[in-house]
Amino acid sequence: MRKTMGMGICAVLLFLFISSAFGLSDVFKDTVYNPGPLKPVDSILKVKVGDKAPDFTLRSLSGQAVSLSLFKGKKNVVISFVPAAWTPVCSDQWPGYNIARELFEEQDAMLLGISTDNIPTLYAWTKQMGALWFHVLSDFWPHGAAAGAFGVLRSDGTADRALFVIDKEQIIRYIDVSDINKRPDLGTLMKELGKLKK
Repeated sequence: MRKTMGMGICAVLLFLFISSAFGLSDVFKDTVYNPGPLKPVDSILKVKVGDKAPDFTLRSLSGQAVSLSLFKGKKNVVISFVPAAWTPVCSDQWPGYNIARELFEEQDAMLLGISTDNIPTLYAWTKQMGALWFHVLSDFWPHGAAAGAFGVLRSDGTADRALFVIDKEQIIRYIDVSDINKRPDLGTLMKELGKLKK
């Protein structure tokens, strides 16, 4: 009981720290490309809450093929589509999830980070950020196939900034296609994940 309370307090403190202190791209800010303000959303969703999530198989940085269906019956899944490596918001968002690993684990959730960048680009970018605990997947070829299946592929071939919460039966329980120029709120994501336990 005491251990559980201690873990809960740690999670709350961690959440408060993460909410106020993403900003990790400062470590390598001189290597980050700033495209300036972009059209907030440039895609049309093809799925909705309550739909079965489209399955996909993408190559990870480790070289292995990772399919959404690998987690069926085992883990809740959060899919984080990001537009591009070496850009400011993306370079804050994923390191923040790295710090929040314990929060994802408490919700029995696996995080899949997906970008339409190729493997060498993702490798160099994530090495610069530091080791990430979650699968980083390349949706490069066939270009944007997974992003396209969910309906978050932008007209320029990148993905919109989008989060999908998928339960253990692979049903979509939450969708957030947010302004590409802003980092999605971690607190909202954790609240939505927490609903899966009820």
